[in-house]
Amino acid sequence: MTTAHTAVVVMAYGTPRSREDILPYYTDIRRGRAPTPELLKELEDRYEAIGGLSPLAQITDAQANGIQLALNNVAPGEYHVVLGLKHAKPFVEDAVHEVARLGIKKIVGIVLAPHFSSYSIGQYMGRVRDTAVEYGIEVRGVESWATEPAYVDFLARDMKEKLSAMPERTKVLFTAHSLPQRIIDGGDPYPDELRSTAEAVASQLGLSQWSEWSIAWQSAGRTPEPWIGPDILAVIDDFAATRTTDEPIDGVLVSACGFVADHLEVLYDLDIEAANHAQARGLSFARTASVNDDPTVMAALAARVISA
Repeated sequence: MTTAHTAVVVMAYGTPRSREDILPYYTDIRRGRAPTPELLKELEDRYEAIGGLSPLAQITDAQANGIQLALNNVAPGEYHVVLGLKHAKPFVEDAVHEVARLGIKKIVGIVLAPHFSSYSIGQYMGRVRDTAVEYGIEVRGVESWATEPAYVDFLARDMKEKLSAMPERTKVLFTAHSLPQRIIDGGDPYPDELRSTAEAVASQLGLSQWSEWSIAWQSAGRTPEPWIGPDILAVIDDFAATRTTDEPIDGVLVSACGFVADHLEVLYDLDIEAANHAQARGLSFARTASVNDDPTVMAALAARVISA
């Protein structure tokens, strides 16, 4: 049992914590369909390329701990943080079961992703509510923190520093994980959420839209249906094509603001794949830092939990 009156279910995507976890993790992502040996080998190779495994598990733990520490500083003993993951243990449902075991009757859910989508944050919160109803637990949620000032400040501060080391004619790309186009066609606000972050950061730095920054999407799933574009690699190709014009783009600085931790989609898709793609086309390439467990941002998320 605990003396806390409110549980905070901190949610994230999840990642393998060992080599043995890669197959069940990949199978869960594929909704219970085991990957072919070729697909499994490809994923294992990508992990090898970034050092063997993703650091996401450790970073997510640190983020949850950072939120708990910030809550303790403001309201000691009032909040109890429990971690729930989408594709790895402990699953979101496991987190709610733990809350029930502790006898807590209130949950505030927060996802370690800033931009609301029915496909992402909506699904996380749905899983919390579906499980909580079994126990009569009240659930509230932080639906979006796309323009959280501490988050925007973090991105802008690092972007300013990175731009100072880039060529004068550098274009900033704000990126997030692509989603199937059908979800957006159904009215999902995800692209607008990403744009709100981009506009807030660009405004702080005085960047002009399109001439100095734009939006791209990355890490699209391998399914037959169309996904949101333009893809970052295609945008890099477009930048490279300007090299023969009177207004060439010489560099690209990526702000992967749709992600808040260093993981495969950042360390491989950007730092290796996109970087190599740009450099092969004569473009300078850099990426802004991930939030990870930055204490100022974690404290801001804790404040949003309290407000919820």
